[in-house]
Amino acid sequence: MKETLQFTHITDQGQARMVDVSKKEATERTAIAYGEIHMNKEVALEIRNQTIKKGEVLQVARIAGIMAAKKTFELIPLCHVLALTKCEVDFNWKTDQILSVHCVTKTVGPTGVEMEALTGVNIALLTVYDMCKAMDREMNVTNIRLVEKSGGKSGHFISTNQDID
Repeated sequence: MKETLQFTHITDQGQARMVDVSKKEATERTAIAYGEIHMNKEVALEIRNQTIKKGEVLQVARIAGIMAAKKTFELIPLCHVLALTKCEVDFNWKTDQILSVHCVTKTVGPTGVEMEALTGVNIALLTVYDMCKAMDREMNVTNIRLVEKSGGKSGHFISTNQDID
């Protein structure tokens, strides 16, 4: 006999729904996401020297990532509205041509902040691309993933993929 799957975001009638988290315990929840953008040497040097014509790339991308994390519920249809208590976006040069970003999100609530961290990373990287695309249309946004999350019923998760800076 085939087991019937019970989907959390679909009603018995097959309609999409937002999961009711009103009875879940509010706990401190944190998520860390990661991603990279690979670029040519000229673009990397100009970002470092802050000589990109559109402005200071990393500060604009940092603000974009924070703003995006706060608006995740507007972008991903079934995400809950969350009051973030922390959102940090940090950049590091993994190599002379690979820029990495980490986004840390935090809240106290009944549902996690993984999607907010992942959205922050994506939009920060896309902002770097947008500000530099005139110089390098072959930039590659890659390796976006959840690195760590804590809080909630599912507990603490740490990625086994250690290919991050």
